Amino acid sequence: MSAELDPEAAAEEQRRADRLRRTVDVACAVLRQGRLTRAEGEAVVAVAREQVLALFPGKGDVFDLVLAPRFGRILDEFCPPPTARVLPFRNGQVSRSAGTTDATG
Repeated sequence: MSAELDPEAAAEEQRRADRLRRTVDVACAVLRQGRLTRAEGEAVVAVAREQVLALFPGKGDVFDLVLAPRFGRILDEFCPPPTARVLPFRNGQVSRSAGTTDATG
């Protein structure tokens, strides 16, 4: 038997590669457009990783090397971790504890 893949095996490999591309593209689009919290974004990445590993078992190290940095950059840009808690205004007034006054004061 030759070292080349038979046409059927090559076609199956191409189908899995196409599915991988679509999975990653959809996950990236959801992260960019979904207005997700950081936890929700990380959950999307975890599901994408599971799907990739189902297509290519044993390739978690490749995912971590190639795709994880891409997902990390998107998470940092579109799903940043919370930095500070913003308190809501009451009745359109600014909180005095913030060092400002409302319209009456």
